[in-house]
Amino acid sequence: MLADCQRACELMPIVHSCELPADALLKRYAKSGPYTDCYVAAVSATVSHADFVEAFYTTAVFKLERLILRLLVSFPSTDAEARQLAQGQRDSFAAWSVEARADNQLLLSDFRGRTKSWLMVASRGAAIPGTQLYFGSAVVPVRDAGTGRSGLGFVFAALLGFHRLYSRILLKSAVSRLSRGQAGS
Repeated sequence: MLADCQRACELMPIVHSCELPADALLKRYAKSGPYTDCYVAAVSATVSHADFVEAFYTTAVFKLERLILRLLVSFPSTDAEARQLAQGQRDSFAAWSVEARADNQLLLSDFRGRTKSWLMVASRGAAIPGTQLYFGSAVVPVRDAGTGRSGLGFVFAALLGFHRLYSRILLKSAVSRLSRGQAGS
């Protein structure tokens, strides 16, 4: 029975909200006050950062977002470009450009500079084999010309609940793709 539960957890890892790791590239935005979030899922396999990034941006869920970006704002993208981004061979992908890179993480900025997307992998440690997969985002506030106050804006505030759910779905989809060994296919 316990083995069945462990296999189920491996097949459907839990995605949960957490604090940003101390060395997270996204931390620069958490310190300056805009909205930031961080989600994590643990997997028993060792996953490279490149494999995680490629899997994340080539899931069926993210391909729908890529289609919307292509149709609405003319930012086409391909799985091959996602692979090149993951391998550090390109610095732009669809509506994003690389803002910062480290061996185990990637920080992207959208074409307007308003939203940031961040992906990171970390070892679970010697005692517990596997990888922690992180996904987070930040929204940079805009200044209201009329009031002079900075804020996230009505649209983002209205969609915050959806954003949080969508972030979990994106991470879970990447984990599922990795568990099926489909990154790179």
